[in-house]
Order: sequence, then C-alpha cells, then structure tokens
Amino acid sequence: MSPSQDFAQRVLHWRDEHGRTDLPWQQRRTPYRVWISEIMLQQTQVAVVIPYFERFMARFPNQIALADAPLDEVLAHWSGLGYYARARNLHRAARLIRDQHHGCFPSDLAAVQALPGIGRSTAGAILSLACGQRHPILDGNVKRVLARRFGVEGWPGKSDVLARLWELAERCTPDERVDAYNQGMMDLGATLCTRHRPACQDCPVRQSCIACLQGRQSELPAPKPSKTLPTRATLMLAIRNGDGEILMEQRPPTGIWGGLWSLPEATTDTSPEQWCQAHLGVAPSEVEMLPQRRHTFSHYRLTIHVAAIKIATAPCLVEERADRRWEQVTNARQLGLPTPIGRILAELQNDSH
Repeated sequence: MSPSQDFAQRVLHWRDEHGRTDLPWQQRRTPYRVWISEIMLQQTQVAVVIPYFERFMARFPNQIALADAPLDEVLAHWSGLGYYARARNLHRAARLIRDQHHGCFPSDLAAVQALPGIGRSTAGAILSLACGQRHPILDGNVKRVLARRFGVEGWPGKSDVLARLWELAERCTPDERVDAYNQGMMDLGATLCTRHRPACQDCPVRQSCIACLQGRQSELPAPKPSKTLPTRATLMLAIRNGDGEILMEQRPPTGIWGGLWSLPEATTDTSPEQWCQAHLGVAPSEVEMLPQRRHTFSHYRLTIHVAAIKIATAPCLVEERADRRWEQVTNARQLGLPTPIGRILAELQNDSH
C-alpha cells in the first residue's frame, strides 16, 4: 500500500469512528444544500453558520426558491455573516441554474465551476459529498492537514505551494467512498488538526506526519506574510424625521457591502448640516455626534463616525429615490444590513426607548 493510500484509509477509518454526522447540511444531502453550506462555511465557523443555514433553508429550500427571491431578501437572510459577495453570487448562480440548467443543479465539474462564486474546491466538495463523484477538495482545513502530514513548506496562497497541495489532494483522494473521505478530511482539520494547539495525540496519521515528528505543528502551514492594513474613515448619517423614521440608502450592487442597506455616508470633513441642506433640502433640528467605532475588512480598517440627526420635516416632503427610503428603525433592522450598521440601529432603537 502506497503512503497516499495508507493515508486515505486511516482518514476513512477515523471518519467512521469519530467524524461529525449531525450537522444540518449532512442531513438529506443534495447538491443545493451542500452548496449553500460550503459557501456559508467560507471564512466562517460552523457554530456561527448553523442557525443561518437553517433559516436560509426554511426560506429558500431549493435553487428555484432562491432564484425567484429578490436580492434584498437574500441579503437580509445573510445579514451578519459578512463577505456579502457570497450572497450576491449565490443569487446570481441560482438564477443561472434556473435559466440555463432547467432548474437542475449541474452535475459536471466544469459547469459547476462556471457558476459565480464557485471555485475548484467548492465544486469538488458539492459533487463528491452530494453525488459521490471522485473530486479532490482543498479548503483551509484540508490544506492544513496535507501541509503538516507531508511537510509542505511555504504559504498555501503562493501558486507553487498551492499546486503542490493540489497534487497531494489528487493523489490521496481514494476511488471509493470519496464523500466519506472528503468529509473526513474537513472534520480532521476542524476538530483535531486545528491551527492552534492541534490534538496530535488523537490524530490517525500522527505516526507519519512530518510536522508532528519534527515538532513543527506551529510552523506548518506557513502563515500568510503580514502586512499593515491601511486605515480609512467615513461619516455615517443617522437621520430621523418627525415621525421617528430613519433614512436608509441601498449601496451600489458591487463593492464593499454591495447591495446592502446602510446609512447615508459622507466624507469626515462634511458638515451634517450642509449634507442635509444639499441632499434633503432641510436643516436639521438637532445633531449629535455618537462615539466612533471601527470595523476591519480584509484589506483595510474603517473608522466610522456617526452623526445622529433629527429633522422636523415629514417624510413625504423629502424626496425618495429607488435606493433611498424612510423606515421605522424596527423595520430597518430587518433589511440586509452590514453588521456595524445593524449595531448602530440597535443603539438608536434602545435610546429611543
């Protein structure tokens, strides 16, 4: 038996004994349910995903329901999970499945990879876990397991390191029970071969693991080279009218928080009074600067200044646009919102009470 075959057999045996079997997306497996779970699990922990997945499935039980739903509603069910391009891509892909694949999730790897937001590893996971097809996967957990077991040097984000890991993933993936093996690899990385303090004493491949034998678990895989994140600042305008409604604006469909509802935004050198005059044609009756807050994106840190503004004008006297509307705060909190905006609205609602 080759080292790769021995590795696969040990993973399968461990999976049969210790693998996770009670996660909601493992029940009634379909390509659609696996797809949604795989996208939600990108950059997000299982415990966080579970309630989101269950709510999402209850509202969008299949790709047709997802395709037919308005994007606003999809984003509302995603609100709080972050990385909102994932939700926009899910919606676009569902519509392509409806319109170009007769409503059936494609079963060909190339066709699955052609859908928005689905890369090679996600496509392989969907078709192996839901359809039993032989495809290797290489998510973050699998990269870590393979890098440690086979002593792969370098950061997995580098093209040559990634190519080496794909080569190992292909070689180790068995011809039979691919679904159990791929699930076992994800479980192994999530529960034992964790980034910090891995439970090597319980690992089924510890006797042949190069990182374990050399005591280099903290070194492999190599971390992403660190860089200093730039900082930016913005002014959010929390504008309430005489009826207690708050002005909400929908962000452009692409970019940060694309398609989500937010507060009107301006540069930090903008006067809230001037903004109200210029954009609403009214002067505020009250302006209060709230404590600033910070939010970190993958490529920069954002400092958010918040101006709580009151105007006496009734909403009908302030022009509305397709991307701008007045909402009671309670209703606004049900929209698809970026997490920082949801927190600001919650504070405003609490203060009004």
